[in-house]
Amino acid sequence: MTNNNSNQSNEKCTYEDPFKMENNPLNNIKKVIGVMSGKGGVGKSTISVLLAKELNKKGYKVGILDADITGPSIPKLLNLGNARAEQTEQFIMPVTTEDGIKVMSLNLLIEDEEQPVIWRGPVIAGTVKQFWTNVLWEELDYLIIDMPPGTGDVALTAMQSFPIDGIVMVSIPQDLVSMIVAKAINMTRKMNIKVIGLVENMSYIVCPDCKTEIRMFGNSNTQDFLSKMDIELIGELPMSKEIIDVINNKNNSISKELDGKFKSLTQKVIDFVNFKEVVNMKIAVASEGHNVSGHFGFCEGFTIYDVEKATGSNKEFVKNPGHKPGYLPVFLKGLNVNIIIAGGMGETAQKLFNENGIEVVVGVQGLCNDVVKKYIDGELKSTGSVCTEHEHEGHCEE
Repeated sequence: MTNNNSNQSNEKCTYEDPFKMENNPLNNIKKVIGVMSGKGGVGKSTISVLLAKELNKKGYKVGILDADITGPSIPKLLNLGNARAEQTEQFIMPVTTEDGIKVMSLNLLIEDEEQPVIWRGPVIAGTVKQFWTNVLWEELDYLIIDMPPGTGDVALTAMQSFPIDGIVMVSIPQDLVSMIVAKAINMTRKMNIKVIGLVENMSYIVCPDCKTEIRMFGNSNTQDFLSKMDIELIGELPMSKEIIDVINNKNNSISKELDGKFKSLTQKVIDFVNFKEVVNMKIAVASEGHNVSGHFGFCEGFTIYDVEKATGSNKEFVKNPGHKPGYLPVFLKGLNVNIIIAGGMGETAQKLFNENGIEVVVGVQGLCNDVVKKYIDGELKSTGSVCTEHEHEGHCEE
């Protein structure tokens, strides 16, 4: 018996998770947001779509990964009809909505969306893996993951494997649901993933005549729950057909109050996942005088901001040491720079900076001080701009 136990112990030590996700090198997904609930039927998928739509309106490139394999509802909510994802020998191509959101769901791969998925956990988790590794998402600012309800093995696999920046919890104002959501929050924290906050869906209804808010579940214990779980209420949405019409693209004109709630919820999510610790942040801006240089290889020099000491005020100027292929990324790394901001930059240079652990932000114009402040505030987006003008093309590849 002792020997058997010893063998079993050794086997566990060498076991490798067969569902561990790998990054697709052709995809560049900047932020991953999970939307989760303790149980089904509370509006998790609805919140996923609302977030995706609001992010898309703000100009971000957005995708939705429907990880709720046994209850996929994203295509229906987005009114995708009979759309189906195309498959090549190497990739699965996501379906793109009319407003430009990329979508992948099991219902986009099967013929009859009403047929049940009778699969065991490992097969379901393997499908989720394919949605990450085999789908050609390409360039995305945000990928929204509609997580399966509960705390089962698929949710566990996703949390252990996806690079999730934060999770939005969805609930309704009922004590029983709050108890189940608490389990999901505790699971998330055990996986060392941050909880962005709680969205209370179906919180109330609005009387169509007097516009009074009616709390259908009476005085809920939401505030006590928030305090106990130490999380923020980031959204409170009514039960309203107007919400369903918006996500189904049937009504683009909504009340100012509801529109304000969508915008506020989305901005809180953006602020959370883009919050940057200022410790040890050293930003180099390719500069021409006080302005960002349009061409990285031809810049006058680099204005370097030491954010740890004083945001946007403690800075120094370093003259461009010259055009030496592959030299500048190593040169700036030697100055402990971890972010480079420029106008245009060649693909080779961007790759070399990334290989040296330096984040690249390109396609930027304006005063150096202003763009650094925008970066710290999470308002500066890289466009991936590449120098293509003939007279600069070779030099910007450094």
